[in-house]
Amino acid sequence: MDSSKAIYKALKDNNINFIVSVPCINLARVLEMIDQDKEIKHIPVTREEEGFGIAAGAYMAGENTAILMQNSGLGNSINVIASLYKLYRIPILMIISHRGTRGEFITAQIPMGEATPLILEALNIPYHVPSTPEEAYNNIRSAWKLAKAKKHPTAILLEVSFW
Repeated sequence: MDSSKAIYKALKDNNINFIVSVPCINLARVLEMIDQDKEIKHIPVTREEEGFGIAAGAYMAGENTAILMQNSGLGNSINVIASLYKLYRIPILMIISHRGTRGEFITAQIPMGEATPLILEALNIPYHVPSTPEEAYNNIRSAWKLAKAKKHPTAILLEVSFW
């Protein structure tokens, strides 16, 4: 199974039925699969904070939610994660394209790439860094299970080398 199919299949198999996303070249194939799936409501957004707000409303309406985004948007989302998701105990699965890691060809991505795990740790958000499609599939399953049980955000960091 290739990387994109593993992510899509894991989302599907874990009944994630409401996804917001901010465009990222690494997530493009996953987003195409999601768009073709009539059982998943997909809302593309222009800013991560907007996506988190929409997903919070969907969760309150009974949906299982995820956000697909690039790690550069994590910095934009600190306040909404801390003051909405953590405070009100809202689960969400964050699938994050982790730019700025080994193999990155855009130098400007590196500072945020280095900061990303530190931001998640500062917010006490559990995360996985899979290196194979099989690990990604299993990590998504366990991260979503934890998010639902603890009513808390969880993250999957997909480094440049994952793709």
